[in-house]
Amino acid sequence: MIKVLIAAAEAVPFAKTGGLGDVIGSLPKELIKQGVDARVIMPNYQDIPERFKSQMVFKNHFSVQVGWRQQYCGILEFVYEGVTFYFVDNEYYFKRHGCYGYPDDAERFGFFCRAVVESLDKIDFLPDVIHCHDWHTGMVSVLLDAHYLGKPGSKEIKTLFTIHNLGYQGVFSKDILHDILSLDWKYFTQDGVEFHEAVNFMKGGLAYSHMISTVSRSYAQEIQDPYFGEELDGFLRKRQNDLVGIVNGIDYEVYNPATDKLISSNYDVNTLENKKKNKTELQARLGLPVRPEVPIIAIVSRLVSPKGLDLIERMLQDLMKQAAATGKEVYDIQLVILGTGEARYENFFKYMAWQYPGKFSANIMFDEDLAHQIYAGADMFLMPSLYEPCGIGQLIAMRYGCLPIVREIGGLRDTVKSFDEQTAEGNGFTFVNYNAHEMLDTVNWALKTFQNKECWNKIVENAMNSDYSWRKSASEYKGIYKKLTESV
Repeated sequence: MIKVLIAAAEAVPFAKTGGLGDVIGSLPKELIKQGVDARVIMPNYQDIPERFKSQMVFKNHFSVQVGWRQQYCGILEFVYEGVTFYFVDNEYYFKRHGCYGYPDDAERFGFFCRAVVESLDKIDFLPDVIHCHDWHTGMVSVLLDAHYLGKPGSKEIKTLFTIHNLGYQGVFSKDILHDILSLDWKYFTQDGVEFHEAVNFMKGGLAYSHMISTVSRSYAQEIQDPYFGEELDGFLRKRQNDLVGIVNGIDYEVYNPATDKLISSNYDVNTLENKKKNKTELQARLGLPVRPEVPIIAIVSRLVSPKGLDLIERMLQDLMKQAAATGKEVYDIQLVILGTGEARYENFFKYMAWQYPGKFSANIMFDEDLAHQIYAGADMFLMPSLYEPCGIGQLIAMRYGCLPIVREIGGLRDTVKSFDEQTAEGNGFTFVNYNAHEMLDTVNWALKTFQNKECWNKIVENAMNSDYSWRKSASEYKGIYKKLTESV
């Protein structure tokens, strides 16, 4: 049995700021089903709910070298839904609200990376592979190379580094090379961790891991291009033979309209009539006119520029005006927003809700229960991203029969196939260029198609029958682990 230690900064249900938490919460469960001994190691944040903290068991403690300092590190263990989680405990670094965004993040996650490697002979679990995720764990492979190659068993450990979003790299002053990471200058090169005279955690993971993966096939190609490469495209092209793209999945036990306790009426692909009950309940909850014949377009997203919100900002007045000006059902819509983010977008959507009462509901908050109800009640899901490594929202939407309207980019291109009127194939609606008018045309195409119930229901069936569970993705990861261990 292959043994894998998954190192990450967050995991559902303990800590989550975005899609990374969902992945680490779901992937290990499926890997275990497929015969991999997969375990997770992450920081013991203050905000982890007390109901979990109270069940953690003390495993071991030791000192971790952080530059010239020796810092305490405790390891706590908790088995959740069959997955063993190890929590790296240090109150100085992690007894704070939130996960990131502190001035000493370089030291906090430098400590975490060192603690991961130091823990290997102290948790009764010596992995064949350490699977690192995003910049917070980028130094694990570097430190393994620098400090642990001579230790018993360490030579056999292979590393896989997964990029969830290349835009966040963990770039810090070069002073941390010695003061925090205890690394020699030989690592501070163009082929190592150096990046514009600074230390780049992400680049460390890319340079010293045995293989690299990212969260969709298209994104694996896109990041080798200067436009998407965030100044690391040349480095990624150099390692293209070690780079693969594996689409994220979603947890089909959590996101299942047939069993979801957060929605008002359960349904599946054979009982789509029940979906209408969720729609009318959603309309009533949000103060919209209860009109099941009116299509609801939903946006559940972080309200930030990369999500394509400037396109929505540009075309929303046009869409709402045409909805108000014509009596035609094809243009009559309700629009629902859920999310938080940049103030400019939050304020814009609040203004639109004020300007178009009864047609627009702006929910500037994070509410997991409401998110499920929106997926179950809405007809369409708008996600016109500027770039999108994988995307989770469109996968959840399809699971609930809420048809995605997306731009053909990154993981959106890999998961949403545009409806073909001739063959009735496809599970959503797509457009190519980052252009507000092209997006508006695609929205109107979806609204027009909505009027043909037979055709619409066929696309909904296609979407709900699309398989984006973790089964296939976990199998691909297992293949990489096997390839790595066989190369020892």
